Amino acid sequence: MFGNDRNSIRQYYIDVWHKARNNQPLEPLEKIIADIITQHPEYQPVLSDSDTALGREYLPEMGATNPFMHMGMHIAIHEQLGTNRPDGIREIYGKVVKQCGDPHKAEHQMMECLAEMMWQAQRSGTAPDEKEYLRKLKKLA
Repeated sequence: MFGNDRNSIRQYYIDVWHKARNNQPLEPLEKIIADIITQHPEYQPVLSDSDTALGREYLPEMGATNPFMHMGMHIAIHEQLGTNRPDGIREIYGKVVKQCGDPHKAEHQMMECLAEMMWQAQRSGTAPDEKEYLRKLKKLA
């Protein structure tokens, strides 16, 4: 699924959503993606229209949220929790969930920290700073 070809990645989401809506068997990653899509009904119409999904530009300067990036950030959080990397993220996640009372809302809060870390790394041309990321996550708990 992951690569540099935007349309291939988007097509993967479209295919997963199609399989999920038609009760077809899903691979483990597909189940995660289908759950994320289910939690975002605002993205479901886009994923049901491949022409729109593949061709649309989501420009932040125009106030657009990129649903594929948003869902990708959810996947990243799930992968981090699954591997507990960076070390301690599961514990922090548990505290954030307890504080806000909703796992999905907790992921959204954590995604803000993840997005900032990724932006800083891209801006500085360095690897993401996991220690700084964990420091920001701990502030949420």
